[in-house]
Amino acid sequence: MSASRPLEDDIVRDFKVNLSYGEYLHLDEVLGAQHPVSVPEHHDELLFVIQHQTSELWLKLIIHELRRVLSHLTKDELKPALKGLARVKHIQRTLTDQWSVLATLTPTEYAQFRSFLGTSSGFQSYQYRAVEFLLGNKDRHMLQIFDDQPAARELLEELLGTPSVYDEFLHLLARQGHPVPVEILQRDVTEPWEYRADLVPVLTAIYEQAEQNWEAYEACEELVDLEENFQLWRFRHLKTVERTIGFKRGTGGSSGVSFLKAALDLTFFPELYAVRTEIGVPR
Repeated sequence: MSASRPLEDDIVRDFKVNLSYGEYLHLDEVLGAQHPVSVPEHHDELLFVIQHQTSELWLKLIIHELRRVLSHLTKDELKPALKGLARVKHIQRTLTDQWSVLATLTPTEYAQFRSFLGTSSGFQSYQYRAVEFLLGNKDRHMLQIFDDQPAARELLEELLGTPSVYDEFLHLLARQGHPVPVEILQRDVTEPWEYRADLVPVLTAIYEQAEQNWEAYEACEELVDLEENFQLWRFRHLKTVERTIGFKRGTGGSSGVSFLKAALDLTFFPELYAVRTEIGVPR
């Protein structure tokens, strides 16, 4: 056994012409983007910065994937849409697992640099809002928070007027012959989704005749997985905040833990949960 291995002859060594790993990934920019603001610089602030920067990178990828899912759904390409949703689910799990790293930051450690954050807050993440908009939790009042970020506001305005993943899925079901109510298909997509009792029988029929509607049935379950993952992420966020700052107000002005608790009641696809109550009930 040896503690080292020789470099193989064909391994590229000259990067004056060849593209290097660091150049391809722009690592000088990425690794140079961490700028703690505490004075003197507190050791644990780098963890806090990297946690949130990596979360934003994963959110960027979720947006990228959900846009492709929307494109597939509009073309009745359900199989590749399901592949995209599966990838989003794995990204969500990674985002949720990341909270365990931030949870190693103790209240004492965080208190030593929290005041330097000023009014910056994760609440101001426009990419997080973009993901919520893509999934149907539209809120036009959120736009004003990004008045000083024209590109962010432009993205959110675009997504506000774009049918959500759920909207497009229901349109696909209608094109397949499922009796989705016309009022739902013609709804104002700039408004947040509201529970529709008349949609539940349509989805229940898909579940009860799963073998004849397998792809639609699978898509319903993928959406439920996606929502459940989102709720788990919200819960881990809540518990990490609770163990780190207790019930202090958030740096961005929110009430903190109680504000995050309210988010646990938000739902993207309520009818897909209502189906559970209907399955197996004699009619």
